[in-house]
Amino acid sequence: MPENKKLQIKLIHSAIGNQIRAKRTIKALGFHKLGETIVQADNETIRGMLYYVNHLVEVTEIEG
Repeated sequence: MPENKKLQIKLIHSAIGNQIRAKRTIKALGFHKLGETIVQADNETIRGMLYYVNHLVEVTEIEG
Protein backbone atom coordinates (compact mmCIF):
# COMPACT_ATOMS: atom_id res chain seq x y z
CA MET A 1 0.00 0.00 0.00
CA PRO A 2 1.28 3.50 -0.76
CA GLU A 3 2.52 5.31 2.32
CA ASN A 4 0.84 8.63 1.50
CA LYS A 5 -2.72 7.31 1.74
CA LYS A 6 -4.93 8.13 4.69
CA LEU A 7 -8.31 6.86 5.81
CA GLN A 8 -11.06 9.19 6.93
CA ILE A 9 -13.19 7.23 9.38
CA LYS A 10 -16.55 8.33 10.76
CA LEU A 11 -18.34 6.63 13.65
CA ILE A 12 -21.94 6.30 12.45
CA HIS A 13 -23.35 3.75 14.93
CA SER A 14 -22.96 3.40 18.67
CA ALA A 15 -20.97 0.53 20.14
CA ILE A 16 -23.62 0.03 22.84
CA GLY A 17 -24.97 -3.52 22.64
CA ASN A 18 -21.91 -4.85 20.83
CA GLN A 19 -19.24 -7.15 22.18
CA ILE A 20 -16.62 -5.67 24.49
CA ARG A 21 -13.99 -6.31 21.81
CA ALA A 22 -15.83 -4.00 19.39
CA LYS A 23 -16.09 -1.29 22.07
CA ARG A 24 -12.37 -1.51 22.79
CA THR A 25 -11.54 -1.43 19.07
CA ILE A 26 -13.58 1.76 18.62
CA LYS A 27 -11.73 3.34 21.56
CA ALA A 28 -8.35 2.16 20.23
CA LEU A 29 -9.08 3.78 16.86
CA GLY A 30 -9.42 7.09 18.71
CA PHE A 31 -13.16 7.71 18.82
CA HIS A 32 -14.74 9.53 21.74
CA LYS A 33 -18.29 10.28 20.57
CA LEU A 34 -20.85 9.36 17.94
CA GLY A 35 -20.54 11.24 14.65
CA GLU A 36 -16.86 11.98 15.18
CA THR A 37 -14.50 11.83 12.19
CA ILE A 38 -10.85 10.88 12.52
CA VAL A 39 -7.98 10.42 10.07
CA GLN A 40 -5.67 7.42 10.36
CA ALA A 41 -2.80 6.12 8.26
CA ASP A 42 -3.74 3.42 5.77
CA ASN A 43 -1.92 0.33 7.01
CA GLU A 44 -2.69 -3.31 7.70
CA THR A 45 -3.21 -2.80 11.44
CA ILE A 46 -5.86 -0.12 10.98
CA ARG A 47 -7.51 -2.12 8.15
CA GLY A 48 -7.80 -5.13 10.45
CA MET A 49 -9.41 -3.03 13.17
CA LEU A 50 -11.83 -1.56 10.64
CA TYR A 51 -12.73 -5.03 9.35
CA TYR A 52 -13.89 -5.98 12.83
CA VAL A 53 -16.07 -2.85 13.33
CA ASN A 54 -17.14 -2.26 9.71
CA HIS A 55 -20.81 -2.22 10.75
CA LEU A 56 -20.18 0.79 13.02
CA VAL A 57 -18.02 3.03 10.84
CA GLU A 58 -17.90 4.65 7.41
CA VAL A 59 -14.49 4.71 5.71
CA THR A 60 -13.25 7.00 2.92
CA GLU A 61 -9.79 6.87 1.37
CA ILE A 62 -8.05 10.23 0.98
CA GLU A 63 -4.71 11.26 -0.43
CA GLY A 64 -2.50 12.55 2.35
